Amino acid sequence: MSLFDKAKAKAEELFGHAEELYGQTHGDAAATLDGEARRLEGEAEEEQADRTDRSPGDDGLAGAR
Repeated sequence: MSLFDKAKAKAEELFGHAEELYGQTHGDAAATLDGEARRLEGEAEEEQADRTDRSPGDDGLAGAR
């Protein structure tokens, strides 16, 4: 996944978090649910990007040994 895709996923996550907070503070259940869905989607896309960027033999512990 490209750097642009990672940035897009992070922006989606942050936008969803903001919308979720707006819904909670203003008593708007629809905005809360929509924001939560956007936040979770962004998190999932970001995790997928992290998984696809690693090489098949990479266990994520580079430099830890």
